[in-house]
Amino acid sequence: MGNKYCKYSRIREAKFREILRYFSMDFTASQTANLTDVSRRSISDIYQKLRLRIYDLTKQEGKFAGEIEVDESYFRARRVRGKRGRGAKGKVPVVGLLKRDGKVYTKIVRHCSKAELMPIIKGKILEESTVYTDGWKSYDSLVLNGYKHYRVFHSENEFARGKSHINGIESFRSYAKRRMAKFNGVPKEKFVLHLKESEWRWNHRGDKIYKLLMKELRKNPL
Repeated sequence: MGNKYCKYSRIREAKFREILRYFSMDFTASQTANLTDVSRRSISDIYQKLRLRIYDLTKQEGKFAGEIEVDESYFRARRVRGKRGRGAKGKVPVVGLLKRDGKVYTKIVRHCSKAELMPIIKGKILEESTVYTDGWKSYDSLVLNGYKHYRVFHSENEFARGKSHINGIESFRSYAKRRMAKFNGVPKEKFVLHLKESEWRWNHRGDKIYKLLMKELRKNPL
C-alpha cells in the first residue's frame, strides 16, 4: 500500500492527506474521525506524531532581538472548578516571550520565580533588547542583565502607557487558551505538545499550515 508521508501506516496517502488537511484546520481527533471514517484511535495516533514533529520544529527557532514582551501566565491542564488566581491548583505556569511583529516562544516553568525566569530570558533574548513586562517582581533584575526594561502595572489598573504594554503576548495567551479549551481539558502529560503546537500555529498564522506540513513530511516522514 505504501505511504510516503507516514512510515508503516496502513492508511493510504489520499486518506492521510485528508487527515492532514483537517489537522491543519485544527479540527479535533473526534471531528476528523467522523469526517474521514477512520477510527478515533488511529486519528489520535497520527495527531500525536504530528504534534511531536511540531514540537521538534519549535526547537529550531533562534534568539529574539529588538522589542520583546514577556509575561507569565497559568493554563489549566485539566478543568478544576472554583480554583482561580496566581498559582491556583490544577494550573500549569508558563512564561511567554513575544517579539513585536514577530514570533512567540513559550516555556513551562515550575514557579514564576526570578531564578527560573531570568535564565529563560537570557537564553532567548539578546542583550540590549528592549523588554516590556508587567510589574511582577521576578523581572526586577532585567536592567542589571543588560536589557532596557519598561513595565505596566496591572495591579494599578495600568494596561498601556505609550509603547509600554504587553498586549501582544496577552493576545497569544488568549489565543492559546481558546484553542485548548475545545479539547475540554488537555491531559497534563500532553500539555507541552499542545502549548508548543499553539506557539507554532501562532508563528505561522500568515502561512498555509497544510502546505508547511506537507513540505516537512515529504522531507521527513512521520
